[in-house]
Amino acid sequence: MPPIAASSLPAAEGVSHLQLGEVTLSCVIESQGPLLAPFELYPQATPELLESHLHWLAPLFYDRAAKRFVIAIQGFVLRSRGKVIVVDTCVGDCKARVRGEFNTASWGWLARLAAAGVLPEQVDYLVCTHFHVDHVGWNTRLSNGKWVPTFPNARYLFIREEWDFWWSERGDRGRLRTGDYMDDSVLPVAEAGLADFVAMDHRIDEAIAFEPAPGHTPGLVTIGINSGTARAVLASDLLHTPLQCACPHLSTRFCADPELSRTTRLAFLEREAGSGRLVIPAHFPAPSAGIIEQAGEAYRFRYAGDGAD
Repeated sequence: MPPIAASSLPAAEGVSHLQLGEVTLSCVIESQGPLLAPFELYPQATPELLESHLHWLAPLFYDRAAKRFVIAIQGFVLRSRGKVIVVDTCVGDCKARVRGEFNTASWGWLARLAAAGVLPEQVDYLVCTHFHVDHVGWNTRLSNGKWVPTFPNARYLFIREEWDFWWSERGDRGRLRTGDYMDDSVLPVAEAGLADFVAMDHRIDEAIAFEPAPGHTPGLVTIGINSGTARAVLASDLLHTPLQCACPHLSTRFCADPELSRTTRLAFLEREAGSGRLVIPAHFPAPSAGIIEQAGEAYRFRYAGDGAD
């Protein structure tokens, strides 16, 4: 069952905003709906484990009828110190992909970006937290039969470890299973001279800095926001669903290094639990932002402002 096409909604309905000190964060949804089957996503999970958590996963995080996790695919806009920063660019339109829901899709994410008040020409930095098919799609757009950078005035910030891995033999096998997004969504940026290769702890300004989180991919980074008393983190793919809070040992089938992914995730959950820092995973359904709490020997995710037990 395909995800709900966000383009079927008015553009503004795919956009939400948060004020974090002097930084404005906009969440811009491309699609949201039942997408990933539980044992496709988590090969180590069992039917018994899933059943024991369905009472709280459904219906927000798990669609019982479709038997799939509800997944948001979204990008983010940060406005900080006069700069416009886009973080991740979803699946994209018109691109050949192996997964049927993604293949030659037409979700109109740029219209929702415009509803968030941003035109491609206004973007100063484009950040790729990692090179996966659902995070790089709108890096480029089709123009006269050629893939060209969507954000012509932006510097695209790439992590060298990501670049090297996805052009390696192992990375080559991985991307061919999805459709070769490196060739149509990453390489044209470098060929246009718009890519800057930065360290995994790169800092954009005093409020926004990369935080290394390797495992899911070798160069995965999260984006920390610290402005005044406001603290938040764009957690990218450290967590795909809140089931990984309750069962931190579960790594996804998409993780390049499941053991390192597990170690990184456990350290993140331990660090964030009770810290009060706002955590915004890329794939949690809207409104996406919440906090991590200790729950016995594991953890739980609570949406910001949700006072429920």
